[in-house]
Amino acid sequence: MAYLLRVVLPDRPGMLGAVATALGDVGADILSLDVVERGPAGAVDDLLVELPSGALVDRLITSAQSVPGVVVESLRPYAGAADLHRDLELVDALAAAPAHSLQVLADNAPGVFRAGWAVVVEDGQVVAGSSGAPEEVPTAWLPLIAARRVGPREPWVPEQWQLLGTELAVAPLGVPTRGVLLGRPGGPLFRASEVLRLAHLAGVTAVSRG
Repeated sequence: MAYLLRVVLPDRPGMLGAVATALGDVGADILSLDVVERGPAGAVDDLLVELPSGALVDRLITSAQSVPGVVVESLRPYAGAADLHRDLELVDALAAAPAHSLQVLADNAPGVFRAGWAVVVEDGQVVAGSSGAPEEVPTAWLPLIAARRVGPREPWVPEQWQLLGTELAVAPLGVPTRGVLLGRPGGPLFRASEVLRLAHLAGVTAVSRG
């Protein structure tokens, strides 16, 4: 089974290699790597790893954190595609189908951001949604001026989403009354760099739609 492991690494040479070795020692196979943030204090990376049948999931956390200075921020099962989904791939898809840009964004944003689902809302109505998106989606987060991470206890967030630990991020799509809502059940939280990327891709979507 595949798991998404988010780790915070100190800014020291060889840290990622040390984590990879530690994970390999417990039988974990790293399928892909996404760099979420990188700065003077260190890096935040998403590792998509696969464990053999019968292996203890908790060993992923203990093995990664056996490397001095490494912190596991979150661990959750992952049923999405194993290959990397880069921002530019979504931009290419938008350019290829501008008439369907809202649906293209909804379909591809979960893969880009390792999220569970995405929906596009316009004038109080859901106009596009990804596979696995909730059947009922609140629209009280609109109108929207800028992209942002949604606080889990905001009044409009459904209780079920809160119980699932769903992390949320939103971004406007050209006008305040149209936006994209991205859900990541079980976390981890959307970091500032991810919100900026979502804002950029939402802007590209709005432009491609015309």
